[in-house]
Order: sequence, then structure tokens, then C-alpha cells
Amino acid sequence: MKKYIVIYILTGICLIAGSCKKYLNVVPAEIVTQQDIFNNINTAQQAWAHLFACFGQNDLYNEFVNGNDPCLGACTDECKNHWESPNELIINEGAWSSTNNPLDQWGTYYQYVRAADIFLANIDNVPIPATQAAYYKTQIPIYKAEARFIRAWEYFQLFRTYGAVPLINTALTPNQALGSKIARNSVTDVVNYITSECDAIAPSLPLSYANDPADEGRITQGAALALKARTLLYSASPLFNGNTMYASIKNSDGTQLFPQTYDNNKWLLAANAAKAVLDLGVYQLYQPDPANPVDNYAQLFYTREYGETILPLILGSTRNCEQNYLPNGRDPNACYGNGKMSVFQELVDAYEMNNGHPITDPQSGYNPNGVWSGTIWDGLAFTPVSNVSNMYLNRDPRFYATIFFQNDVWAYQNNSRPLEYAWWQNNNGASDGWPKGGTNCETGYNWRKWSDPNVNLKAGNTTGNRNFPLIRLAEMYLNYAETMNEYLASPTSDVYNAINMVRSRVSMPGLPIIASDNTKAGMRLRIQNERRVEFAFENQRFWDVRRWMIAQQVDNGVMHGLNARPTPQQLSATGLDVNSYAAGLAVFYQVVPDQTRVFLPKHYLFPIPQSEIDIDSELKQNYGW
Repeated sequence: MKKYIVIYILTGICLIAGSCKKYLNVVPAEIVTQQDIFNNINTAQQAWAHLFACFGQNDLYNEFVNGNDPCLGACTDECKNHWESPNELIINEGAWSSTNNPLDQWGTYYQYVRAADIFLANIDNVPIPATQAAYYKTQIPIYKAEARFIRAWEYFQLFRTYGAVPLINTALTPNQALGSKIARNSVTDVVNYITSECDAIAPSLPLSYANDPADEGRITQGAALALKARTLLYSASPLFNGNTMYASIKNSDGTQLFPQTYDNNKWLLAANAAKAVLDLGVYQLYQPDPANPVDNYAQLFYTREYGETILPLILGSTRNCEQNYLPNGRDPNACYGNGKMSVFQELVDAYEMNNGHPITDPQSGYNPNGVWSGTIWDGLAFTPVSNVSNMYLNRDPRFYATIFFQNDVWAYQNNSRPLEYAWWQNNNGASDGWPKGGTNCETGYNWRKWSDPNVNLKAGNTTGNRNFPLIRLAEMYLNYAETMNEYLASPTSDVYNAINMVRSRVSMPGLPIIASDNTKAGMRLRIQNERRVEFAFENQRFWDVRRWMIAQQVDNGVMHGLNARPTPQQLSATGLDVNSYAAGLAVFYQVVPDQTRVFLPKHYLFPIPQSEIDIDSELKQNYGW
């Protein structure tokens, strides 16, 4: 997308005055009025470009954009931020509230709704020089469609976060906002609004910007249809489809905000919407290295890819990802990262064997005991390894592309030793599990996904160039599989074919495989697990377990890892030097508790910020808050 520097402040950009304070409290020299902006096509175009900033500010919680933001994956059963950020801790402890929620984005979402409203209300009246009239005659309708998409996108964020929310698409002045008493629209109203907007704008949007690379990242017809499909998927899911837990959440006039009757047809609507994206024929699963299933998947996450990615967030050229997530050894042969995330054993165990059987299935061949030697793809080449636990033998290729583990290797030409996560007190930096409280890898696993093997942190002269796929084709396949499975009495070839398209990219065998795959309930578990491993660390799991209403089972209770932080008594019991690598390794492969999480029924939806309710008494609070 063409880059424009935004040099203005939209006055009254928020919906509610309480959310506007930081925008209204500016010195007069910084204020640029709407009239100033929309009196010139160049500044009006900057207002349009500013809308795209929403994708980096309110959908992505990790260091790719802002290192101070909480990481959504670390608020799930995927991993823990072992730097013990208060942002993640308060969520994981269940201690967040309507006055203290580090994940809250209510004000930000409505800021972008407001900005889109202002743009749409003014763009048709902007003076255009005669010499540019022909160009803008074709571009302004696209700008308007993109602004409507971004407004619908923000309402989707509000919907999946809070459920029923006010729909306001008039550019209220700050004085109007101050006096407004605005009730929440029902979930049905919000879903209908988002999907109708997507339908209305899709014909005005191009299918692709493949022939104009400078505009990659702009909104396409596929993005509009994919947002509709995602919205309908959520609408059909248990959280929003006949959830009687929310029966008491009503407006003052008695309006029921959450549907109380289950509607199976919602699954069909969602299936048809996902199928519409698939039928465009514009997108294809990224397969840069089909003969190597690990690399075939891994490259998607450290390249600028637009063939599978339906809606990309184009990230800057940095080494932030590698710096934050690569293992943190500091000897000359180590990676020199910060190893910020400790991955839980729960996620490791979710990866099937490469024969397609879950590791819990007696026919899987899974054996947690003993070790093996062979070769592993280190990101650049197949590299010999030895003494690797049999836990990591013959797993789904996505496991090797996503998670670092004991005796794994990474870009071996630059980091020429195996990764060592076992406790090792006298390691002189030759360990990736430093014995430092609060900063070392706690579980024996780090993130691998997203890191570019071509970035050498020790050399200091290389950067990564990647996009974050806000929506990608694999999601549409898995959406279609899920929605058809839920709509039908039992899975059919439509369900299997859709999920197998995703599995085939990494050479995983097609379903069905085990007997339960032939049932709705069994296939539901398969699809949920497929989403878990396909979208690991992509901010999908946080929302999926909520819409499925399984978070009380998976995000509540003890999370586990390997014994990377043994007690002195455990080390002493080995009979070895307690400071030695041998002692740490002797007790390492024990699965132990790492953190206890709290997830209560009220946590399925966020609380509306109390500051907003204090301003607008018509805003009824969500369940349990």
C-alpha cells in the first residue's frame, strides 16, 4: 500500500467523551480541523491511509508491532511470557476487571469507527483539481469501500470481544457524544450490519493487487468476503448461538441482546460465506518448498506473501521477532535471542504423529521414552542431531516449524550447537534455559514460528521482512470444514476435503483416519485441534476457545512444561554434580506444573469499561462483571 505520513489529529475522534480525553487535551497548535483535512485531496488521502493503522493497533498483541503490548498467545494454553509481564499475569490469574483490563480496546475500536465515519461523511465534497479528476473518479469509490470495510472490521473486533455493542455510524460531534445515552445493539443487529456492509462493498473492491505491488496490503474483494465468513462463523458458534448464560443481559427497554434460541442454519450461512471466498479462485496455499513439509509451512511466516494471505499486515523490516523469540544462549555458538516465550506441553502434545494419529491413540506409535538420532531441518538445511527425545520423533511437520525443543537446531551455520534447555548451573552462557528467576525458559520449549533463519543476531546486519496474515486462505478451508461439520448430522467429503487441503500442505495424511473421525463430535475435536496447530501463535486460539466455550477446560487450571527448573532436592537425588549439565538432563524430561491459570464463566466476554458505563447509563454490563 502506498505510504502516507499522517500529520493531523482528528478532533473528537472517539465515541464517548471519556475515551476522548487524550485527543481533546492537546495544545491549539496541534489541532487540525476536519475542514482543513477535507479541503484538500492530499490531506484527505492521508485520512484514508490513517485508517489502515487500525490493523497494527488493535488486532495484534505481540512484539511484532509494540513490544509493550500483551501477547494473546501467552493468555492461552499455548505459552507463557516468562518475563512475567503484569499485562499477561493479570489475565492469567483471572484478576482483571472492568476497571483494570490490559487487553481492553473499546476506545481504540470506536476511534477507528469514528475516523471512518468522518472520512465517509466528507470525502465526496473534497475539491479535486481538474487534472486529477479522472484518477479520483475511480479511486474514491474504492477509498469509500475500504473505509466501510475498516469500520466493519472494527465492529467485528467489538463483537467478538464484547458481544452486543452500540452501532453508531454517524459522525457525532464531541458535544453530541457528551450528551448521548446510547444502548447496545443486539448481537443479531451487529452481525447483520457487518455482513451487509461486506456484501455491499465487495463488488467495488478489486480482486487483487498482484499487478500493482505498491498497493499490496489494501482491501480486496476477498478480504470483504472473508470478514463476512469469519463474522458468520462466530455468530454460529456456541458463545453467540443460543447461549442461555446471557439470558439476563438486556437493555432497559427489555431488548434481548444475545440470541437465546439455537439456530442450526447459522452454520450453513457461515459455510456458504467461506465457500464464496474459496470459489473466488484468487488464493492458493503457499507452497515454496513442497518436497520439504517443514519448510513449506515455515516460510509463510517470515516472508512477504500475498497469494495465501487474504488480508496482510505489512510489517517493517526489523529483527524484533528474532531478538525476542529465538533461544537466549550467549556462548559463541548460540542464537543470542531473548527466548521470551515458554511454550506449554499442552501445545506440544496437540501435534499428531505424522501418520495422522493423535499421540493419545494406541495406534499412533508415540513413545515418550528413549532418544533418537537423525537429521532435522534447521531452517536452512538438514542438519544431523543426536540424543533427541523420542517425544519429538515423527511428529506433524508443523511441530518442527513452530516450536524449539531440547537438542533441536537452528540455522546451524551461524548457531553451531544444539539447543539446550535442561538445567545447567555452570553453563557460562552455553544454555538456552538460563538459571535466572523470571527470565529463563521455564518449560523446555521456545517459539520457532515467525523467526527468519537468514537473520543472524550475532552479525547484527540482517533484518526480517514478513507480513502478519490477519486472514489467510487456510482459515477459510478450516472455517468451511467446521461449519459444514456442525450443520450436517455427520461429516461428509466436503468436510474432509476442506481440512485435508490444509493438511496436505505439510504432507499430513488425509482424514478420516480413526473411527471417531466419522462422527460429528469426533470430527469437531479434529477440526479444533487442526486450528490449534495450524494457527499456533497467530492470535486465533484466544478467540477460538471462547467462541467454542471450552476455555473453562483448556485455559483454567495447571499448565505444564518439562522440568527445566528442578529443585535442589531433585538435582541432588541424581547423585551427580548438582551444577552439571548431566544432573539437569537427568531430571529434565519430567512433565511438571508450570503455572496455574484462572478462567471463569464471565471471562468469555470482556467487560465494558466501567468508565464508559459511568458516562452512558444505557450501556448494560456483560455477564458476571
